[in-house]
Amino acid sequence: MSSLFVIQGRNRGTRFTIHAGQGAVSIGREAGNVIQLDDNEVSRRHAEIRRVGDADVVGDLKSSNGTFLNDARVDRAELASGDRIRIGRTILVYAKDGDDPATFAAVDIVPATVGTDGSRIIRTMREEDSIALAAPEDAQNRWLARARSNLQVMYRTSLAVSHTLDIDELLDSILKLVFEWVEADRGCIMLLDPGTRHLRTKARRDRKAENAATMQISRTILDYVLDHHEGVLTSDAQEDDRFAAGNSVVRTGVREAICVPMRGRYGTVGLIYVDTTTPMIEAIEKGQRRFSDDHLKLMIAIGHQAALAVEDTTYYSAMLQSERLAATGQAIATVSHHIKNILQGVRGGSYLVEMGLDGDNLAMVQKGWDIVRRNQNKIASLVMDMLSFSKEREPDPEPTDLAALIDDIVETVQQRADESGATIDWQAPTGLPLLMFDPAGMSRAVLNVVTNALDAVEGRPDAIVTVAADIDPDAKLVRITVTDNGEGMAPDTLADIFNLFVSSKGAKGTGLGLTVSRKILREHGGDIQATSTLGEGSTFVLEFPLRLASDAPHEPITPPPEDEA
Repeated sequence: MSSLFVIQGRNRGTRFTIHAGQGAVSIGREAGNVIQLDDNEVSRRHAEIRRVGDADVVGDLKSSNGTFLNDARVDRAELASGDRIRIGRTILVYAKDGDDPATFAAVDIVPATVGTDGSRIIRTMREEDSIALAAPEDAQNRWLARARSNLQVMYRTSLAVSHTLDIDELLDSILKLVFEWVEADRGCIMLLDPGTRHLRTKARRDRKAENAATMQISRTILDYVLDHHEGVLTSDAQEDDRFAAGNSVVRTGVREAICVPMRGRYGTVGLIYVDTTTPMIEAIEKGQRRFSDDHLKLMIAIGHQAALAVEDTTYYSAMLQSERLAATGQAIATVSHHIKNILQGVRGGSYLVEMGLDGDNLAMVQKGWDIVRRNQNKIASLVMDMLSFSKEREPDPEPTDLAALIDDIVETVQQRADESGATIDWQAPTGLPLLMFDPAGMSRAVLNVVTNALDAVEGRPDAIVTVAADIDPDAKLVRITVTDNGEGMAPDTLADIFNLFVSSKGAKGTGLGLTVSRKILREHGGDIQATSTLGEGSTFVLEFPLRLASDAPHEPITPPPEDEA
């Protein structure tokens, strides 16, 4: 004998026993299952467990949302004690003979209580402090101190480049960090323009902002770094043989300077340059120079990190732009195709109207006008969906009779249902209180779902669309359910129905309706869920938070101003 213990879902705490020789143990939402789960995301017959030899095997019954074993989707898998089976929103723990499934699920986060539970936090550390190494007490071990310092520098640089996708913000942060580690007076970062390959200054920093002036940089040094892909350290550029012919070096009076290339995966993207304004003779008199080989090595490493970040940011921006263009193109193509189909319908109806008028045939005029009217409604619906999807808006809740709102929706689509031979089963619930929600938005969301259901049952025998509304006071939810007995959808199709421009109706659909409905529900703080079974139909459940009009704050009534005498 083995067992299943529900640890998540509405059936939480329930234990189901599986006896040897019991045969297939079905799991699903219908009452006929051996294990019935109260979960809207569970199919009517979702999965089963069979005894195969000495082992229990779980198998998926082509469910809409799939069966998961230890978070991996499975069609068929052998069970072991402690395995977790996820079906819809329900999670069950399996245990073999003699094992208690509750012990496998006995992990809980203990809520905070007054007093102490015996545990004490003795140390905390932020991400940026995790490698902030202190210098060793032994002053003679300078190599280790320098290595630790350099490691901290590179770690903080990597944090800076990983926490932003804005190039200007990124470069400014890097230059700020460089000034913390290098005793420079001035500095800048220049990027190569992808088109012209000219250097453009993107970040500038001065240690003493009040003394900031136009920064003159030697073209000779910049060209050397770009041409040789090497970092440059100079303690007196005017005495450096590499720049002997560089008149710009003489003009700028460069003393100590470091210039390194920003080399990424695909080439050089720019330069980092820092220098000092202290005259060299003054620095020598003080007995020290500010820049060393260690500073140069560190700057080269920083330049490489910065270049990788610039390349990644540029690639990401290009990818976003490409996706926007692709989405725009897809939107234009899809909407244009649908508008073209509507206009063809309008043109055909107009042709019938003209023929009827010429021949004084009122029946033909009526037939043509019906075609024009239906396509006119399609255009209006398309435009409203496009506006609803493209505009970010906050719902404007007001006291609304939900039953009356659905009455209006049913009345709107009744003629469409009559023409296709479908029945709309809607029984308005009694005693439903006034609710707070945006009536215009919610009407749009429900209308789209009901219209989709009518499309799904078109041409089916005994076609019926059932609409129901109720309040769940325990979950504090308002629930609207729309069910059809259409052809249903395969799991792959069901998984994509809320994606933009994805339609299961082929050329008849725009792929906007359900996307808009979900957007409106989520703006209300709710959501929409769908289940479907091939050959049986589909069910859509629209849920949003319960807010009673009687609980809403009332705005004070301001009396009109008195007329002046």
